[in-house]
Amino acid sequence: MQRGLAACLVSAAFFLLLAVPGALAQSAKAAALRQSMGLSPITPPQAFLDGYFIADESQPAFLYGPVGLFARSRTCPVAWLIEDAEKERMSRRDPKNPVFEYTLFLEQDCPDAVTHFVFLDQSAMNPKQWIEWRRQFHKNKAEPEYADTVKRLETAIAGGFPVTGELRFMLVNGELSPGSLEKLLPSGLSCPPRYDCAQGVPVN
Repeated sequence: MQRGLAACLVSAAFFLLLAVPGALAQSAKAAALRQSMGLSPITPPQAFLDGYFIADESQPAFLYGPVGLFARSRTCPVAWLIEDAEKERMSRRDPKNPVFEYTLFLEQDCPDAVTHFVFLDQSAMNPKQWIEWRRQFHKNKAEPEYADTVKRLETAIAGGFPVTGELRFMLVNGELSPGSLEKLLPSGLSCPPRYDCAQGVPVN
């Protein structure tokens, strides 16, 4: 009876893992990278997935997305992950303070390479709170450095394009991929721009 109970518990645990998106790495290489990078599965907020993202925080030229569509359009299995240290930082977050962003990894597991798209979830903040967050690190340089970005984000949001994140960088097999993400997104990643931040109009 004990052997049968143990088998049931193992089976239940296995199906519980299957119920969590991305709980099981799709390949040995992906599993090894998750372990070495301290990554574990997470379900991102729907607001983050429904919104658009920038790929250059200093002077974004375009909005891409939505985030969820970008993830679904990848040609290989994907999973959302978070660093264990970042998860711990989130647990200490003041729920009453919306000024907060954190890092999420979108893992794409292809036979030739495991790619991690490293996003910032900023869905809890409006543009003014976005620059307030940066003031922690840039002090009085935050306003002059990011004033143009804030104007562009506010115009986009007013035009019906909620901005909920930023694609900060990309890792291929654990190594930083060089080059401009804004140039790579429409070409190498099949992710055309949806909104022209410089002109303040949707991209047809």
